[in-house]
Amino acid sequence: MTTLTSTTINGIDVQQLQQSIDAVAADPPAGLTRWTVNTRWAGGTLSRTHVKGFEIGGRHVPQDFTLTVDEPHELCGTAAHPNPQQYLMAAMNACMMVGYVAVASLMGVELESVEIESDGEIDLRGFFGLDPTVKPGYDAIHYTVRIKGNGTPQQFRTIHETVMATSPNRYNIANPIRLTADLIVQ
Repeated sequence: MTTLTSTTINGIDVQQLQQSIDAVAADPPAGLTRWTVNTRWAGGTLSRTHVKGFEIGGRHVPQDFTLTVDEPHELCGTAAHPNPQQYLMAAMNACMMVGYVAVASLMGVELESVEIESDGEIDLRGFFGLDPTVKPGYDAIHYTVRIKGNGTPQQFRTIHETVMATSPNRYNIANPIRLTADLIVQ
C-alpha cells in the first residue's frame, strides 16, 4: 500500500483516493458498482428521472435525486429543462472532469481551472424516421478540454491520456456496448 500524508489537492483527499485505489487493487469485487435510474413520463416531452442510490462492493448506498428532462420549443417541449442530448454530453463531460481532477491530484498537480466543451450534430430526419439512410444519433461528438494549473505540458498530456483511457462515460460513448431491453405492456 502506498503511504501518503493526508493531503487535499483540488478538493480531493489524495490519501483517501489512494486508499480506495489500493483497496480495489487488493480486492477487485470491492470495485464492482451498479448504477440504476428510473425515468417516468411527466406529460408532453417532460420526464423525471429518480435516483434512489447505487451499489459499490455489494453494498447499497442510498441517494435521493430527481433529474428533470425536457425538449426545446422547436421539438414540442417547454424549454424549461435540458434535453436528453444536453444531459448526455453533460454526463460525459462531468465523468471526464472527475478524472482530470482525480488524476491531477494523484500527480500532485494543482489545478486553477478545467473546462470541457462538447458538441455534436444530429440530423432530425433520422429521429423522425424520414430517411432510413440517416442515423438517429451522432456521427461524431467533439470536445475541447481547457486546463490550467501548475503542471508541465507533459503532465497535462499524461493526465489527458489517462482520462481518455479510463473515463467510463467517455468509453461508453466512444465504444459500442451491449444494450438489452425488456418491454412490459400493462
